[in-house]
Amino acid sequence: MKRSTSFLASILIALISLFSSSCDSVKKETNQAPSGLKIISYNVWYGFTKVPERKQTWLAWMQKQDPDVVSLQELNAYTPQVLAEDAFSYGHSYSVLLKEDGFPTGITSRYPIEDIHKITEGFHHGLLRVRIQEIYFYVIHLHPSNWEFRLTEIMLILEDIKSLPRDSRVILAGDFNTFSPLDSKYYGHGRLEPFFNERDLEYGEKNLNMGKLDYTVIQEVMDFGFIDLEASSRSANYTFSGSFPTWIEKEGEHGDLRRLDYVFASPNLVQKNTRAKVISSDTAQILSDHLPVMVHLGPVSSP
Repeated sequence: MKRSTSFLASILIALISLFSSSCDSVKKETNQAPSGLKIISYNVWYGFTKVPERKQTWLAWMQKQDPDVVSLQELNAYTPQVLAEDAFSYGHSYSVLLKEDGFPTGITSRYPIEDIHKITEGFHHGLLRVRIQEIYFYVIHLHPSNWEFRLTEIMLILEDIKSLPRDSRVILAGDFNTFSPLDSKYYGHGRLEPFFNERDLEYGEKNLNMGKLDYTVIQEVMDFGFIDLEASSRSANYTFSGSFPTWIEKEGEHGDLRRLDYVFASPNLVQKNTRAKVISSDTAQILSDHLPVMVHLGPVSSP
């Protein structure tokens, strides 16, 4: 009888422990963690259709990073179910896919995703806007080869932001496919202009603005008041890695290193302990043709 009582007590303790763990998990999914948010933005190159064998490595990498929110571009061949399964594998119960054709964007989150807006009109790849933890997230993938189209797209995005409630907290995360004036000194070698000029002549693209790299799109974002989190987090011994191209093998010539992937935040989100970087590890270099941007967003008070 004593042995039976001891066994029942053990079962009861285990059940209490399980219930407590479950409550902690629910709490984490419904309330912002005290340490803030960890955000990853990643262009995953044709949804791994080009390198399917590397997807499991990517999922394992994502699980190890343990992010709270992930902005994804180039989810080619994805369905909402596939994205949900991927998200679940790295601890996210919530996900949204913009569309199923072309080059979709998507977002996954540890926390509920609300106020979902899917916009395709006026955008080359479309625009996804959601709200997570009272922060508006814009998942961005601008036109790959036309600076004028990109400028039109970013102006539409900035107009949409104006429609949000006053003092809204906003994150812009994705592949902007363009250059930042904060990086201009890293392009002083002059090798990118001939590369893009050749593409413009051969394919009828509009990469160059009057024969020069175009900085107007990112300048508009900064003039609007947004903070380039990666650039503002650079240390004194910073070494430019760009975010494209990576070591992954692709056909054709892809030009010198350049930063195309960004995470911008409204000033009311930026704290002293907010930090960001482009992840250029050996693993990241072979998963996609873009490198991910990782942001640790410091805790912010309620708006």
